[in-house]
Amino acid sequence: MTRATVMLTWGCVVCMALFLVNLGGCGGSPAPQKIQHVIIIFQENRTPDNLFHGLPHADIASSGVNSKGQTIPLTPVSLASLYDLDHSHASFLSMYNGGKMDGADTIPVVCTENPGACQPYPLNAQFRYVSPSEVAPYFQMAQEYTFADRMFQTNQGPSFPAHQFIISGTSAPSANSDLFASSNPGGVANAGSNTGCTAPTQEIVSMIHPDGEVSAQYPCFDHSTLADLLDGQGISWRYYSPSAGSIWTAPNAIHHLRFGPDWSKNVILQSTQFFQDVAQHQLAAVSWIIPPGQASDHAGGNDGSGPSWVASLVNAIGESRYWSDTVVFVTWDDWGGWYDHVAPSIYNSYEYGFRVPLIVVSPYAKPGYVSHVVHDFGSILKFIEQNFGLSSLGYADERADDLADCFDYDQSPLTFHDISAPLSASQFIEDKRPPTDPDDD
Repeated sequence: MTRATVMLTWGCVVCMALFLVNLGGCGGSPAPQKIQHVIIIFQENRTPDNLFHGLPHADIASSGVNSKGQTIPLTPVSLASLYDLDHSHASFLSMYNGGKMDGADTIPVVCTENPGACQPYPLNAQFRYVSPSEVAPYFQMAQEYTFADRMFQTNQGPSFPAHQFIISGTSAPSANSDLFASSNPGGVANAGSNTGCTAPTQEIVSMIHPDGEVSAQYPCFDHSTLADLLDGQGISWRYYSPSAGSIWTAPNAIHHLRFGPDWSKNVILQSTQFFQDVAQHQLAAVSWIIPPGQASDHAGGNDGSGPSWVASLVNAIGESRYWSDTVVFVTWDDWGGWYDHVAPSIYNSYEYGFRVPLIVVSPYAKPGYVSHVVHDFGSILKFIEQNFGLSSLGYADERADDLADCFDYDQSPLTFHDISAPLSASQFIEDKRPPTDPDDD
């Protein structure tokens, strides 16, 4: 008898049993009781073509086409490149070019950290890949567990809206609004790490209507988030971020999270606190982890330590008692302006964006598996909702799949193997440098 038949035959019995022991709800993953902890590691600004060049069995291009119809080979670039690429909504439209995916060469090259150090900009700066040797920890995880080559960022733009989507499935300002925040706030020069609901009163963020009309408003929103669904069921969560008011600290832009009790209780303004929480057996059921800029993978602003940072987080779980019931989702918040050859499906003026990598690490992740199923940020939210028996937020999560193809709950749980990396958790914990912004453009 198949699992589907069992679930159909005994659905009501299973749901009641799960409800009674507070293990989950109906309609979710095949065995939600096997996952008690979910961790979302949210890195910065990469595509599969850029970061996973040559990954076996994945759909990764070695060349692309520019706006002149020329085939451009992808060539190596350091993970810690000195230049950055524009990744605004406007640049999405340019690269997408009506689905032709031939406009990458029209994306502006920028250099905000040290303009003189990265000029002249390299030829075909957008058509680059990071050498696998620089990101070996990512490759080890992708090849040992599950990698998804059809994971799309839900939004067509940069970090501020992407971080709203990863906690709530939307960047709308309110529950009944048709608008999406489509850019990083930019109304006040040098507002920097003081944005969202703590931004200067003159700050604004661009908003886009599903029909494409553009307006602007203050970047402080209020609607339900996944954190609220978790709170409603008494399920613990924590959001680890290195800075209070930056564009990547998503709860800071949700009024009731920023000014309610969750802020002091569940928003942890030191990402390395995660290591201590794991060691002290205080891991929340759901965790979001935002890197310091140095380890963010953000072009033009990282020091190359991102793969080690992620490996140290995964190793902390793998070496702990939590490994047996945890899934770690490693994904990137947007495409960063890098070339990618797969055109996204378009649902409206702001959904979907381009591909980003996704690695699923868990004892129940399919080993050595490449998922070709379409996923987006809403898929992670839906997985959590179904795993913990929560209702739907009704945004991107409602339409998304639940990542079911990435798991096999009938397999013998995978034994954790340490992820090899140049830097360890202790080196990140002992790093006294002030964290920089993962995205400041």
